[in-house]
Amino acid sequence: MAPDAEPRLLPLDIDAIPATDFGAFVTDILTRHARASECLIDQSVLRKCIDLASSFLVTDTTTDPERGMTTWFAGLSRLVDLVLVLHKREELELETVNSASRACSECWTAAGNWRGLDECRNRVRDIGGKLKKILDTNERTYRGERVYAP
Repeated sequence: MAPDAEPRLLPLDIDAIPATDFGAFVTDILTRHARASECLIDQSVLRKCIDLASSFLVTDTTTDPERGMTTWFAGLSRLVDLVLVLHKREELELETVNSASRACSECWTAAGNWRGLDECRNRVRDIGGKLKKILDTNERTYRGERVYAP
């Protein structure tokens, strides 16, 4: 830089960051890992997607304020629907239940800490209600094993 050149000050001319879409991400990842001939759901892949829910809550709603809550909730809903399917088939692993419980807790916290995400808390409450129905009657265990609780 030349000695008499002035440093560039904000605002910088930055290209728009593409919006994230948790719903599309979930569909893409699960489709790529589907084993159609066996009708199996890879729970390790499912858990990895579930574990990203709170991150996508923040990025979807930040990069696309108009549609972000909808795309995030679509992704989380698809994942929880798969958890319920696995439960119904009696294939659901405790580790997957724990991931879903942890994701609800993290999303609840993130939604409470970011302005304008109160509706996301309502959605997390709805998802949590669905998951609660598959727990044992004490609502703390799944098939006799302790479930993650914050």
